[in-house]
Amino acid sequence: MYGQQSALHDINLEVAAGETVAVLGPNGAGKTTLVEILEGFRSPSGGTVRVLGADPSTRSRAWRDRIGVLLQTTSVEPQLTVREAVRMYRDLYSRPWPVDELLDLVELAGVADRRAGALSGGQQRRLDLALALVGRPDVLFLDEPTTGFDPHARRLTWALIRSLGCTVLLTTHYLDEAAQLANRVVVVAGGRVVAEGDPATLGGHHRTTATISYRDPGDPDPTVIETDRPTAVLAELTAPAAAAGTELDGLTVSRPTLEDVYLALTGAAHD
Repeated sequence: MYGQQSALHDINLEVAAGETVAVLGPNGAGKTTLVEILEGFRSPSGGTVRVLGADPSTRSRAWRDRIGVLLQTTSVEPQLTVREAVRMYRDLYSRPWPVDELLDLVELAGVADRRAGALSGGQQRRLDLALALVGRPDVLFLDEPTTGFDPHARRLTWALIRSLGCTVLLTTHYLDEAAQLANRVVVVAGGRVVAEGDPATLGGHHRTTATISYRDPGDPDPTVIETDRPTAVLAELTAPAAAAGTELDGLTVSRPTLEDVYLALTGAAHD
């Protein structure tokens, strides 16, 4: 609750062990409130919440020992070196990751003795990730994990997350990130879940109309066809062209992307 305003309404979310779930939604949708409740930073005004079988708001030491959290913004003491910061956090956990091995995983071994305050934005974010992973968590919360990363660093981080084998709940504004990492996508808008499912089939976009576009010779304007039987329509178009030895200039076939479906879902909920 924010005053008399409820941030979330009738949220029912279950995440299986080992599953990676991406929570998507526009700013103000309730994503942060949802994740903060699951992390134990905020108590719900109603309902029941269990993470690893316990109420997160109790935040017992044994429970926290099994949780890893990457916040959207963090603050590491700038005078600590990368290695010192990881060692300090490592001492808080009962089964920590070896420091040098972890620094290799997040590609910070080369700057291990650099002070945190002297790191680039991308390096600081990788340090944040290292601190979230240092306790070998059973459940990992990632809030916008690759913000500020270049494409190469993003893909390396995706590979690392996929290799962990733990339960992951992440928020992201990158639709390709959700598609790459998540077994399941949950779309939140207006404090409610408006859709959830496999990224490949969310909102039924794998079954929706395909768009075929091409230009006839001599015609500057493209011909656009929307159809639910693209294979048959393509055969009808290409067979005469192939027989005549001509090409259908600019021929493309497209279906709605995950981003198209996300925008349609969140736009409808907003309206």
